[in-house]
Amino acid sequence: MTAVRDLETNPAEAVAIAVSYEDDAVRAVDEIAARIGGTDPSFVLMFIPHKMDRAALQTELARKLPATAVFGCTTAGQITPRGYEGSAMVALAFRRAHFRVASTLIKPISPVHIAEVVTQTERLAARFPATPGRRRLALIFADGLSKQEDILVAALEAGLKDIPVFGGSAGDGLEFNETFVLHNGAFYKDAALLLMLETDLNFRGLGFHHFMPTEKRMVVTRAVPEERLVLEINGSPAGHEYARLVGVPTDQLSPIIFAENPVLVRSGNTYHVRAIQEMRQDGGLTFLSAIDDGLLLTLGRGKEIIRTLDAGLTVRDDADEAPDMILGFDCFLRKLEIEHKGLEHEASDRFRAHRVVGFNTYGEQHLGVHVNQTFVGIAFFRPRHGSPL
Repeated sequence: MTAVRDLETNPAEAVAIAVSYEDDAVRAVDEIAARIGGTDPSFVLMFIPHKMDRAALQTELARKLPATAVFGCTTAGQITPRGYEGSAMVALAFRRAHFRVASTLIKPISPVHIAEVVTQTERLAARFPATPGRRRLALIFADGLSKQEDILVAALEAGLKDIPVFGGSAGDGLEFNETFVLHNGAFYKDAALLLMLETDLNFRGLGFHHFMPTEKRMVVTRAVPEERLVLEINGSPAGHEYARLVGVPTDQLSPIIFAENPVLVRSGNTYHVRAIQEMRQDGGLTFLSAIDDGLLLTLGRGKEIIRTLDAGLTVRDDADEAPDMILGFDCFLRKLEIEHKGLEHEASDRFRAHRVVGFNTYGEQHLGVHVNQTFVGIAFFRPRHGSPL
């Protein structure tokens, strides 16, 4: 079964979208290729269920789309024209009339070599000069288990300078075994895919979460930064101290408790979420973002998640028009919380209303910062004279 919307068959639209629910890679690619055939894409971006047979998919992409540049990653869920999904393959064909693309694969990224990433990024930007009347942006998709996104995104920011960067970390459902990026139709792990886009569309970057700081604060007193591992908080075993502050027994800590009670790090007047992935048997807490000794953390309290979702997605261009499409990178922990509260249908309604397509991530990249439990996206508007917002 395939779910698509009119966007993909309308030649006036800038991005054609197709979705397949086939479990078999051959049939899925056949459906996708049939839907986007004739759209003349500059490139295709694919968000792939983590259980899909990657070898078969890679072979079939080479057979059915041999002349098309195909990029993407594995996911922890997808956002389709229907809303939240768990086993859909999403393909976005960015039409050549509105988009130009250049790419580079950064491999390996464990560890990140900052100078090399900056040099590689500067070279890409130099090979991809801006065309008068068009603007550039960058998309980054990284191995979501590399624990290197914080350093990687900072290096990209240095190399790209005034070009805004958005993206998400590849996922593996809720299994956390392996994640992959897709570069020119081939899968890679321990890697990051950097795409530089040039477009005649106006666009606006989005980034928001639904947490407020509480009065409960804590200090990381022992950590293993390279592992994103916190062993002690406030001088006590990290898991036990976190559970005490949240107000639950340690043996009841779970992904949903972590999702609903994240810790926040303040940067200026902004709080960024540092999500907890799991508690280890030794009581340590593994995080999904950078962590270090002496870091001051604040326990977060959630606001109404559907209301903040709707408000965050309500954007307009300088002519007061809604976006043609929002390319979205939404943390898997946000989806987990929404599902736990029975709000999946309401969230999907909002995504449909705002024309969001994207995937659930293991972390989000927004303007030089790696964050968690955040929605990051790019709203694309119809081409107009003047500068993008």
